[in-house]
Parts: sequence; structure tokens; C-alpha cells
Amino acid sequence: MRIVIAGAHGKIARQLGALLAQRGDSVLGLVRNPDHATELAELGMTPEVVDMEIADAAGLAARLSGVDAAVFAAGAGPGSGAERKDTVDRGASVLLAESCQRAGVRRFVQISSMGTRNPNPPDVDPVFGAYLDAKRAAEQDLRQRDLEWTILRPGRLTDDPPTGRVTLGPEIARDAITRSDVAEVVLALLDEPRTAGMALEAVNGDVPVTDAVRNAVE
Repeated sequence: MRIVIAGAHGKIARQLGALLAQRGDSVLGLVRNPDHATELAELGMTPEVVDMEIADAAGLAARLSGVDAAVFAAGAGPGSGAERKDTVDRGASVLLAESCQRAGVRRFVQISSMGTRNPNPPDVDPVFGAYLDAKRAAEQDLRQRDLEWTILRPGRLTDDPPTGRVTLGPEIARDAITRSDVAEVVLALLDEPRTAGMALEAVNGDVPVTDAVRNAVE
């Protein structure tokens, strides 16, 4: 397969890109900063410099020739304000989804966040609330599109070593999950077309990743 990853220099995306490349897939990694291109190439990805906060759908669609599936893994990141939560976590996802529709790329996996199923609590930090609002709006946009989409909502992310085991389902208790395990779940979702149209939450648990994804659709 040929996969495009938006936000390809992120911690989850780099691990996902490496996993895909190692098994022989072609990976197009979208990054804003050209200084990150060399690192992506070393991981086996083909870097493509695109600022998704200012790019247009027609221009991005033209770069997606031959792509079979897309993964939205971009995020404004720590230290960014509410405005960039919207332009990146929502706006860039909308841009990629629109570009995929124009380019005929049907499969789309969106990395979102736990906490989007319900309204924000009244005492939520304003910036974190803006982040959840942006992720929630990106999910709502994707649901309305004629794409084979899957939404993945990981719990609190850690940089701990991978466990290879998760709890995965439409509604689960909030907990932590390693970024490495999120990458493994996304990989398994890409391989399981029956997850199209599903929104799934993931935390570390007791079930091997491939079994957890299979159980979600059986």
C-alpha cells in the first residue's frame, strides 16, 4: 500500500511510518518543517513539505497520486494556544479529508482523543478545552464525508516502551497508552477495512493489538 501520514514528524507518526516502511509499504510523510525531511527519509518515508495551515485542498490532492490510505496524525502540540488547536487539530484534518476525496483516496484513519464523546467539563483548562473542541469538530467533519473513515481516540499518551496489548472499544474507561502502542493500533486498523465507520477508544490493556482490532468488528 501507499500511505500518506499528515504530521509525519510527530512521535506516533514516526513510529507508524517506520512500521509501514519496514513491512514494505510506501509512506508519504507530510511535514511543515523542511528540517525534518532527512529524519523521515532515514525512517523509510518519502518526505513532502506541506504547511497544512495554509495549503489548499486542490494543491494537496495533486500530491496524493497513487495513495491508497491516509492517516491524520497532526497536532498543534504542547505550548500552542487555542488558535492553533483549531487551525491544526481541526483545520488540517478537514484539509486532508477534503484532499483525499478530491484525489479518490477512500481509506482514512484519524487520530483523535478520548474526551470528545461528551461536552467539556466546566472546569476544563481553556487551551485543553480548545483542543478537545478542535478534535470533536474534526471528527464531526469526517463523519459527514463519503470516505471509509475510522476514528481512533487514544487515552493519555506516554513514551513508555510498547506493551503490544490494549483495551479497544467504542466506550472504555480513561487510562494511559504508549505512543508505540497507538502506532501499532493504527497499523492494525489500516489492515482491517471492516473498522470503517467506527470510532474506537484505546488504552493499554490485556489484549494483543491485532486481536483487539479483530474483536472490535466481530
